Amino acid sequence: MAILNVTPDSFYDGGQYQQADQAIERGLKIVAEGADVLDIGGQSSRPPLYGELIEVSAAQECARVVPVIEGIRRQSDVPISVDTTRALVARKALDAGADIVNDISAFTDDPDMLDVVASTGAALVLMHRRGRPQTMQTNTRYEDLLGEVLGFLTDRVDEAVAGGVIKQRLAVDPGLGFGKDTAGNLSLIRHVDVFTALGRPVVVGASRKSFIWKSLGLQAEEALEGSIAVAVLAAARGAHILRVHDVVETVRALRMAELVKGASVWDRSRPAPVAEPSQS
Repeated sequence: MAILNVTPDSFYDGGQYQQADQAIERGLKIVAEGADVLDIGGQSSRPPLYGELIEVSAAQECARVVPVIEGIRRQSDVPISVDTTRALVARKALDAGADIVNDISAFTDDPDMLDVVASTGAALVLMHRRGRPQTMQTNTRYEDLLGEVLGFLTDRVDEAVAGGVIKQRLAVDPGLGFGKDTAGNLSLIRHVDVFTALGRPVVVGASRKSFIWKSLGLQAEEALEGSIAVAVLAAARGAHILRVHDVVETVRALRMAELVKGASVWDRSRPAPVAEPSQS
């Protein structure tokens, strides 16, 4: 799942693809690099570590994501996910050609999200998040981190199904970095197989987050290798979907890991993705 932020303030790539034509070009490029899903977001959820978070209106969020979804859909049939907590934005995005709603609040921010997903038959990613983005890192202590996150996701899955969402259209995300400290994030990766007990695909979004570069004593822009290591380990421990910024590098690492494991899920007749020279 490749990240495509059309925001000025996302923690890693904010401001790079604010114009619709730039974002469309980027989206098609990372599909060619091996992305299986594009996750398009128009509202940053970065923690205070990266500066003040500016919330935009639903209309502004739609204005950011809808033209990009429409542009990519005209040129590609790649599954598209919209990263939003707002039912109105989700509906507009689905009407524009998106297939999946990635709701980091697991519809706790906007209960109408369930109606939108159920009525359209869209897929839905449910994530664990403690608090709001502006406050979520002020309380990262848990008596039982794995149990609490698993319990929350279990409840969200049950409520989604009761609300009319097809269970086979659900995925779950333990929410790395959303109300967890470094030790908690590392524990979630180490035990990601716990969440497979829900019987739904497990999404892991660790790419370039602060717990990686802080753990290594590096700066934010130096988190590529750590992000790839986490992606490979998460996949080895049962994660089904990896949400990443660096597609071609992660795809290559995962292919190699699968080949070593001897149970490759890759089509070996398909050549490995080739990055532009500046990315190699």
